[in-house]
Amino acid sequence: MIIKILAALLAVILEAFELIAIAGYLNKYGLISWFSQTVVKVVGGLGLSWQMSFGILVLLYFYSHYFFANGAAHIGAMFTAFLSVATALGTPSYLGALVLSFLSNLMGGITHYGIGSAPVFYGAGYVPLAKWWGYGFLILVVNIII
Repeated sequence: MIIKILAALLAVILEAFELIAIAGYLNKYGLISWFSQTVVKVVGGLGLSWQMSFGILVLLYFYSHYFFANGAAHIGAMFTAFLSVATALGTPSYLGALVLSFLSNLMGGITHYGIGSAPVFYGAGYVPLAKWWGYGFLILVVNIII
């Protein structure tokens, strides 16, 4: 029994390293810088105030979580990029860091793979996939409004 627990723990640790490595490679090969520059051009080109621009960035950051396997990979790849973009568009850096940090904690439950414990709850079969995503979307709308 202890061997099985240790093997499962090792698998989780190795998966975390893999996901963080993937985020590092996205940065190394220029995807993150390209994305940041594109967002600055698009959002900055709208001519909006920094508050409205930051609102758009917040939505992009939050919804981009759907494209990542878990929170560590998403935060590792996107947090610094979005904070840099927000600062470049005039958002106070401390405010930007706090808001992105809050969102990084809220997005874990929006999908059945969004955070380390989510697959366990999903796998138990208590909530069907469509309901999970539906509730996740509803909760994220409420959280963003708050």
